[in-house]
Amino acid sequence: MQRATANATEIDGLSFPEAGDGWPSLSPEDARIDADGLAEAIAFSQDPANAGYPPDLGEHLAATHGAKRHDDGLIIGPTKTHGPVTGVVLRNGCLVAEWGDPHRVDMTFSVTKSFLSSVAGLAWQAGLIRDVHDRVADYVDDGGFDSEHNRRITWDMMLRQINEWDGSMWGKHYSAGNPNDVIRLATDPGTVYEYNDARVNRLALALLRVWRRPLPEVLKEYVMDPIGASDTWRWNGYRNSYVMIDGKRMQSVSGGGHWGGGMWINARDQARFGLMSLAGGKWSNSTILPDEWVKMAKTPTELRPTYGFMNWMLNTDRALMPNAPDDAFYHSGAGANRVLAVPSLGLVAVLRWVGPDRCNGFVDRLLNAVR
Repeated sequence: MQRATANATEIDGLSFPEAGDGWPSLSPEDARIDADGLAEAIAFSQDPANAGYPPDLGEHLAATHGAKRHDDGLIIGPTKTHGPVTGVVLRNGCLVAEWGDPHRVDMTFSVTKSFLSSVAGLAWQAGLIRDVHDRVADYVDDGGFDSEHNRRITWDMMLRQINEWDGSMWGKHYSAGNPNDVIRLATDPGTVYEYNDARVNRLALALLRVWRRPLPEVLKEYVMDPIGASDTWRWNGYRNSYVMIDGKRMQSVSGGGHWGGGMWINARDQARFGLMSLAGGKWSNSTILPDEWVKMAKTPTELRPTYGFMNWMLNTDRALMPNAPDDAFYHSGAGANRVLAVPSLGLVAVLRWVGPDRCNGFVDRLLNAVR
């Protein structure tokens, strides 16, 4: 059932805000959230003892990755300092609480991957990718999938980070793209899960080849504008990640901030993306991502059951969030950046710059307040 409210449309109990800052709000009591418990969760997130990355992200990235054996630490994309611990809480689409600086545009690191997989979903919806189990080499002819090894890689393998693509992207060998710095040769595609930003950047270029237009333009037209996002977000690539397509120079964006770049976005726009994810790809009367795509994105990867399509992190067997419902999931990035969705509770929460090992402390306190 649809009902129009001030600055929003309500459908089946979810409120979808119009574009702009006029987001319908609820008091914690009206949202059926204990105010004291919510305040405790917010205070936990703001405790300096629970802080995530240091403010100077460029300096942190160069020092961290430069210390690894296969990474020269060279930053090839833009970076910036980040703002204070920031959060947004929605209940059934209505704004219940926000703190920090929710309008500040910050790096979001691997949350970028969820925007990248969304662009893949749009390509699938448009018929530019017929089947996720098709080989990428059948669509992309730029040399990156020519070897006998790489020819076996499918779109599904790329999206699930089980592809084992062998090569270098923008001057970074795949062995530099694993944050765990596992030293080994690439094995058979589809046999190993390995979180790897160099390979994600190979997927971004493949999708650029398929779309034949800059991916930020695709995302803006089909996702960000329809969900009413601001015009402040930017999806960056690297200074050396330009290619020629149809006689036009285009930048291939990065799928994270490992060497700079990636999605820069504010917490309110992240909350809109989280609400769309909570609603199964819907926004008001519109379908942003097809039902079937969202189901695939939320299907556990056999080799890593808590990972769906990048970067849909699933609470399979409650392994990621022991005290959260089974249907809870989040879009995840370093820093930490989290966009949490709990469909059974109508709950969306954005949390930025709290240490990843401390995020569950916030989630536990928030859920205790909701229940």
